[in-house]
Amino acid sequence: MKPVSAISAFVKQAARDAGFELAGVAPVAEFPELGHFPEWIAAGHAGEMQYLEKRDEAGNLKRASLRSAVPWARSVIVCALNYNTAHPYSTETQDPDRGWISRYAWSKEDYHDAVLRRLRVVEDSLRRMTEETPAVRALCYVDTGPVVERVYAKYAGVGWIGKNTCILNQQMGSWLFLGVIVTSLELTPDFPAPDRCGTCTRCIDACPTDALIAPYQLDSNRCISYLTIEKRGEIPEEIREGMGRHVFGCDICQDVCPWNRKAPATDAEEFQPRTGLVNPALEWLAEMTAEEFRDTFRGSPIRRTKRAGLRRNAIVAMGNSGNRRFVPTLEKLAADEDPVVADHAKWAARKLAIS
Repeated sequence: MKPVSAISAFVKQAARDAGFELAGVAPVAEFPELGHFPEWIAAGHAGEMQYLEKRDEAGNLKRASLRSAVPWARSVIVCALNYNTAHPYSTETQDPDRGWISRYAWSKEDYHDAVLRRLRVVEDSLRRMTEETPAVRALCYVDTGPVVERVYAKYAGVGWIGKNTCILNQQMGSWLFLGVIVTSLELTPDFPAPDRCGTCTRCIDACPTDALIAPYQLDSNRCISYLTIEKRGEIPEEIREGMGRHVFGCDICQDVCPWNRKAPATDAEEFQPRTGLVNPALEWLAEMTAEEFRDTFRGSPIRRTKRAGLRRNAIVAMGNSGNRRFVPTLEKLAADEDPVVADHAKWAARKLAIS
């Protein structure tokens, strides 16, 4: 078998050749950050995301210990892909007729597919290099495995975990998709990335719903991304105003981050925005038919929120717009056959009436 250091260097070069901007290796260990995960779950900060609470036969949270979930794992190869595009940030757009879709969801291809396709190339290269060692095992994950990717990204040297809980890289900023390859090989690990947030709290100060309850701590129940993507049914009234005109995800804590001031834009065609998704028209989204939703968002991560959720979110954004031109549309939607859509339309119409 080839020297471990040679395999480690090879696999990182293979990642760059596959299109990843960053790559590193982390050992499988019980990192301190993983120890906080059960506490975070117990506090209810995961909201309704029950997939984060999957447990093994012994009742342990799978994401809290990769050693427990995948006993043969020895190393994690972490790859990062830049998805930033040369378009304004959400903090730079003020049109009350239009909403905001998170930067990562503008793309022409679902990022899960784009990242996994590249990971498979790296995995294949690794298998070819170690083919004389048939016992080598490997698994690729993009948000789907028992791995807290940002923790392993830190210990792979890809970036540090910012106070907004996102991975930050000194050169690339935070517009990064992460993918991991869990392997039975004991590769040479990289050094952990140092924390460069310093005393800055801009992300915490900028969050309109106070979801960042402390540095490095996020309460999903108050996070706009969670509310617009994962939350089903009614959004609590007391938090709707803080959602502003966000209809799918939120970029505010990244938009205000100083490390993103010079973040480079990607040339990858699949991450360029689909027509109409940068600052989409709110009435278009609120009145979207089932067929239009399917056609517009085929292969898009926006399908995750479902048509009902996207319409609900657009209606909340209309209520927060201050634009009374929306009132007739909202009054019509108040009689919608979807009771959640109707309830939020009534709220939005009332809000505009008194604004």
